[in-house]
Amino acid sequence: MERGGPRDLAAIRAGLGAAIELSAQLCNAEALPEKLMRASGHLLGHDTLLSLLEDALIAEPPLLARDGGFIAPGFDTDLDDARQLRDEGRGVIAGMQAEYASLAGISTLKIKHNNVLGYFIETTATHAEKMLGPPLSETFIHRQTTANAVRFTTVPLSEMETKIHNAGGRALEIEKRLYSTLSRAILDCAAQIADTARALSEVDVACGLADLARSENWCQPRVDDSRKFDIQGGRHPVVEAALRRAGEPFIANDCDLSNGAERAHIWLLTGPNMAGKSTFLRQNALIALLAQTGSYVPAKSAEIGIVSQLFSRVGASDDLARGRSTFMVEMVETAAILNQADDRALVILDEIGRGTATYDGLSIAWATLEHLHDTNQSRALFATHYHEMTQLADKLDGVENATIAVKEWEGEVIFLHEVRKGAADRSYGVQVAKLAGLPDTVIARANVVLAALEKGEREGNGAKAMIDDLPLFAAMPPVPAPQKNEPSAVEQSLKDIHPDSLSPREALNLVYQLKDLLPQ
Repeated sequence: MERGGPRDLAAIRAGLGAAIELSAQLCNAEALPEKLMRASGHLLGHDTLLSLLEDALIAEPPLLARDGGFIAPGFDTDLDDARQLRDEGRGVIAGMQAEYASLAGISTLKIKHNNVLGYFIETTATHAEKMLGPPLSETFIHRQTTANAVRFTTVPLSEMETKIHNAGGRALEIEKRLYSTLSRAILDCAAQIADTARALSEVDVACGLADLARSENWCQPRVDDSRKFDIQGGRHPVVEAALRRAGEPFIANDCDLSNGAERAHIWLLTGPNMAGKSTFLRQNALIALLAQTGSYVPAKSAEIGIVSQLFSRVGASDDLARGRSTFMVEMVETAAILNQADDRALVILDEIGRGTATYDGLSIAWATLEHLHDTNQSRALFATHYHEMTQLADKLDGVENATIAVKEWEGEVIFLHEVRKGAADRSYGVQVAKLAGLPDTVIARANVVLAALEKGEREGNGAKAMIDDLPLFAAMPPVPAPQKNEPSAVEQSLKDIHPDSLSPREALNLVYQLKDLLPQ
């Protein structure tokens, strides 16, 4: 499109140079895969263009051609002359002055400059007769006589003056012309360069994946034409790297969606917030994707039948510009999955139906799971907080319950991040709210309301009746009021202290006094 700049020329040069170096390494490798062998054949064949760019360009060219200064010295004689005049004009004039002084035999001859005459040759009046007579008059052209000096010019001096004045612009024009020449040389080889770029990218991806596989202890997956999906010790590559930087381990988990006589092809995943359900869903989708690209995968072992489509309905987002609420976006995405997924697809669904009323959401999630099982027959991971849905595992042969393990300790919840068979009995939402920093009064009140609702559900009372009773505090313990801590002895002592008025000795004594006030 001819919209590049000198740095783009340098990028082409660097890329072609790297291709030559890479080709040399690949030639020394043993038993290259066929695809990399084909790629290595496109890395060479640019010697003429590469030589031209290396000779023409400086090491680090400027961004824009209009700035000039990107053509290397010695590449173009006219450009070198223009630059010399532009950058060393005074030196050129000094050389001409020495030449003319020698020619005239007048050591005091000078070349000077003013805005009226430009460059001119000046001698004292005592040498006027010599300069005005032959043979010097044939070279020196008289221009002006003053009281004390006589001024001359020469044809070469006039030409040099014009060249010096135009040298900067001429140098830039020459560089622009050379830039067009270099650009055209690249465009003439565009097809071959594109082949080399494609080959470089293929080698780059292969080397990147190989480096990951070795450094991150990934395994070679087995990909076949079955419906098998058996991942042992699977990990999320991004989350694992982030935890490693924080000095924490990543808990690996198994996932078996193989559709056999005793194995379900849909896992219904329940468990607490923050326990790792979303991570588990995503890591298995990533492993399936990586496996089908030809990459090793972050797992101990993996057997994956061909996945025809990969569908994901996770997260919460809206599209208000098109009149779509968060729930509407969720439903549109769910509809796309149910209308398109086939029996070879892999589907991950996270919290279907959470954007509407409880019973509406539960109904939609329930029907969605049944449709995936009966109609789409896809392999799927379905995460939900609707614990009522775990009953479907008893009714649908292809559905199996799984949960994320947690442990409660002294009123706190500890996430174990382990996926186990079975169903969760609660979501620990109040505990997560506490971890997030909600005020203690809010957490206490939430526990009171939760206990009342759970009791009403067990006893078969209506939820509305329980809500109506809550403000009366008739059957519930009162919410503890926030306690105001009395100021400590240290705080009392510091209250009346003015730091700017303390002398060093007084400040030191104050430190000892405060230390004595601390509880032993």
